[in-house]
Amino acid sequence: MKTMLTHAVTVFMGFFAIMNPIANVPIFLGLTADDNKQTAKAVALRSVTLAFLIVTIFCVSGKMIFELFGITLPAFRITGGLLVLLIGFHMLQGNLSSVHQLDEEGNQKSRAAALGVSVSPLAMPILAGPGTIVTAMSFSAEGGLTSMLITIAAFAVLCLITYVFFVFGQKFVTYIGAGALGTITRLMGLLLAVIGMQMAIEGLRGAFRLLGHSG
Repeated sequence: MKTMLTHAVTVFMGFFAIMNPIANVPIFLGLTADDNKQTAKAVALRSVTLAFLIVTIFCVSGKMIFELFGITLPAFRITGGLLVLLIGFHMLQGNLSSVHQLDEEGNQKSRAAALGVSVSPLAMPILAGPGTIVTAMSFSAEGGLTSMLITIAAFAVLCLITYVFFVFGQKFVTYIGAGALGTITRLMGLLLAVIGMQMAIEGLRGAFRLLGHSG
C-alpha cells in the first residue's frame, strides 16, 4: 500500500512539474480575455476534459498508435511546436481572429471559435503536450495495469486542479482592465512562441539523433 502511495505521489509530481497548471493560467487568461464567464468556463472544462482523454488514450495504447501510423516523437514535437509558434505569433501581433471578434450575425460561430482554443492550443499541446504524453506512457508502462490506473487517476486529479485554477483565474481580469489585457495577450503570445520554438528545437534534436543512429 505504501509503495503504491509513493508511486502515485511520484506520478502526480511528475505530471505537475511538466504541465504546471499555475504557469498555464496566464496563457488561459490571454486566450479567453474577451470571452464571457460562461464561455471561459466552457473552454476550461473542455480543455481539461480533452487533455484527460488524450493522456488516457496514450496511457492505454500510446505505443500502438505511434507504431500504427509510423509516428516518431520528434515529428510530434516539431509539428506541435510549429502550431504553438504560429498561434503565439498571431497573439503577439494582437490578431485574435474570430475567437475574440463578435458581431451581430455571428455570435454562435464566434462562440464555437472561442471554444476552439480549448482543443488547440490548450488541450494539446499546452496541457497534453509531447512531454506530458511521454511521461504518461512511461509511468503507465512501469508496472502493468496498476501503474496504468494510478497514472490515469493522478492525471485526473491534476486536470481537476487545473480547471479550478483556470476558472478562478478569470477574477484576475477584473482588476487589471482592458488595456492591461492587451499587454498580457502579447506577453502570452511571446511566451507561446518561445514554448513552440523550444518544442520544435527538441523535436529537431531528436530527429537528428534518429538520423545519426540510422546512418
